[in-house]
Amino acid sequence: MSRFWSDVVHRLTPYVPGEQPKMDRLVKLNTNESPYGPSPRAVEAVQNAAGEDLRRYPDPNADALKQALATYHGLTPAQVFVGNGSDEVLAHAFQALLKHDAPLLFPDITYSFYPVYCGLYDIPYRTVPLNESFEIDPADYAGEAGAVIFANPNAPTGRLMALEQIEAILKAQPEVVVLVDEAYIDYGGTSAISLLAGHPNLLITRTFSKSRALAGLRVGYALGSAELVEGLERVKNSFNSYPLGRPAQAGAIASVEDEPWFRDSCARVIHSRERLSGALARLGFEVLPSAANFIFARHPQHAGADLAAALRERAIIVRHFNAPRIRDFLRITVGTDDECDLLVAACEAIVGA
Repeated sequence: MSRFWSDVVHRLTPYVPGEQPKMDRLVKLNTNESPYGPSPRAVEAVQNAAGEDLRRYPDPNADALKQALATYHGLTPAQVFVGNGSDEVLAHAFQALLKHDAPLLFPDITYSFYPVYCGLYDIPYRTVPLNESFEIDPADYAGEAGAVIFANPNAPTGRLMALEQIEAILKAQPEVVVLVDEAYIDYGGTSAISLLAGHPNLLITRTFSKSRALAGLRVGYALGSAELVEGLERVKNSFNSYPLGRPAQAGAIASVEDEPWFRDSCARVIHSRERLSGALARLGFEVLPSAANFIFARHPQHAGADLAAALRERAIIVRHFNAPRIRDFLRITVGTDDECDLLVAACEAIVGA
């Protein structure tokens, strides 16, 4: 605490990112990074962009990247917003589109950055409990709201909503922004992009950090009506006109253009996810159905914190959330098959199966 802080700083409860430990022979399954490297074309593009031109500012509008994304998703560049990772895109959306007198609605179990943004921007909010199966019930989002946000698939549960359920929320809330956070959609879900044409209040956020294995570049984007994107641009240009450097823009464009690599990488993760889920289920774990690059699991005879600590002793790091309803669950990133085998062997030794 400091007397020099602004009042808002005293009130903040900052987001706690996943640990980036420095351990030898570590099996790192805690931050949902891709187990495979990025597209070789993306790596080459980053290297080529890291030259003499770095003395120049990058394109503040990232027009080439917006065009690439617009073409890829069948939209116009005016419907695309880009930023320094999806966290920055979300931060701008909270300030530009989600701050109203009525409360922002989001699930009680979801991405833990959402309440942090509400604290930072002084946004009133109300959490909506997931049902007993840890699913979002669209009927629960029909009440008064200043805006709505949810992740699909949800994090940390991995549960997926069908497009019909998303559209039900959009129809129930036509006068407010509904933001769908699709950070993990490429691992088994259907994007809500097809709903954009009929719902000008829909905003979709996405990231290059997961399925495109570019977490180190920090590239995120949003898709929506030109009206919503303009709101994001106004906030961005009041905060930082140059959020994406030249290497980041170049690498992201090359990644979008390498569809075979992208599809193969996603398919490998999906195969490993189902293999890992089955192996843990055979050890007695309850594993929620996942459409993400992680699974959410608990064992009926072992506390989540104890399991996480026992795995850490074996140099295997997973994510544990000490929060109501989920403190006995572990969120486990899908790694390579070899990493998953090491995790399963460790879990077998710990639970005594």
